[in-house]
Amino acid sequence: MVAFARAPVGGVTAGGREEGVLFVGRAQEKTRLFRTEKRHNSEGRSYPWIVRATGLVNHFYFYAVDEDFGPFFLKFCSYFPYNARLCPNGNEWAKRQATKAGVAHVAMDNAFAAVDDVPALQAICDTLGPAQIDALLRKWLARLPHPFAPADRAAGYRYDISIRQAEFSLTQMLDKPVSGRVFFEQVIRDNLDLGRPDEVSLIFDRRVLARGKRPTPGTFRTRVITEGVTPSLHVYYKHSTIKQYHKEGRALRTETTINDTGDFRIGRRLTNLPALREVGFSANRRLLGVQRLSHDPARGHHVFAGVNDPVITDAGTRVAGLRFADPRAHALLSALVVFRLLPDGFTNRDLRALVADLLGKEPDELSAGQITYDLRRLRFHGLIERRPHSHRYRVTDTGLHHALFLTRIYDRLLPTGMARLNQPVPVHLRTASHAYDAAIEDLIAQSGLAA
Repeated sequence: MVAFARAPVGGVTAGGREEGVLFVGRAQEKTRLFRTEKRHNSEGRSYPWIVRATGLVNHFYFYAVDEDFGPFFLKFCSYFPYNARLCPNGNEWAKRQATKAGVAHVAMDNAFAAVDDVPALQAICDTLGPAQIDALLRKWLARLPHPFAPADRAAGYRYDISIRQAEFSLTQMLDKPVSGRVFFEQVIRDNLDLGRPDEVSLIFDRRVLARGKRPTPGTFRTRVITEGVTPSLHVYYKHSTIKQYHKEGRALRTETTINDTGDFRIGRRLTNLPALREVGFSANRRLLGVQRLSHDPARGHHVFAGVNDPVITDAGTRVAGLRFADPRAHALLSALVVFRLLPDGFTNRDLRALVADLLGKEPDELSAGQITYDLRRLRFHGLIERRPHSHRYRVTDTGLHHALFLTRIYDRLLPTGMARLNQPVPVHLRTASHAYDAAIEDLIAQSGLAA
């Protein structure tokens, strides 16, 4: 692209509103157009004939900022029929209107992170329609140079707007971003079949025929695409797509992108935007309605962190966690499984003797102060509780469940799995691991990444 202007053009209007052109560029792009070709009639005389074709022609880009819509761009083709493209951002429009109306909000990229008055903001969003978008186009056509000269416009030649692509999104903020990512990754694992025709039919509320004389066109599939550490879920229907991902580590984002309004038997004219909006937002809601979870991974993550991570008391004191795979923490959890059977609970001395035995030490090698420290860790993590008016402790139901599960994972699953992965004689787990490594190496070689 060749840049013509980088500094703001137009500056401030008479009303004191800051808006103007930020960037003008030119690029040669392949596009559909009409050309004339020479043909001959039955008498051999030549005559011109207009035919559809494609060609590499100049396009001019105007990147600008509007008072109401914020950043947008207009692109004009320099060859007949002089097509143009307008790309506004509805979310930027909503943010600016909310600011004007005094609706306090916290903005994020193409979304609202927090809003003081949700009904007022929703009412603002509902007012965005064909009239506002058409007014934006007319306003800037009057300011920018474009293929239709005043004489052309006087003769009735003018631009009209049709919908080439429309995106409708739903952003749900999460109160615990890290747990939100764990939650969304589980959503992906449990919903890999969303691209099946029967599921697509529910999401888009359309009849889908996978077989027969007139099957529904398009490829029905679910794709999981990972950028960095953030996966996204993609479901397809004809030319339309629903994308769902963990946005900026803070929200669950669901987006329906419609690239052909004919997929839903809706015309392309801008006047059809309200009907198209109903399709897009309904698809977002129905996707959330058909999704399912086998369990709540965020709760499991929270529970594991509640045992593994430090705890801060009401007084601001930090109590160390029971880190998984730490030998001393593992010995304490193993001791809880034994002490659960004691009707009168256990004391500092009881715990000291059993933990020392589990660690392969003599009781004298562990001081009473160390065991007091461990009792405090267990108590503040909810694994034990002190019996009233005594120095004895009992294991809670939560403590028993967590101790049983974590000790079994540590004692049975991890050693067995690690041993099978490193046995000299091939076993099923090791064979599968080597097959996976070989497949990755083959993919790298085929992609040319090794070089």
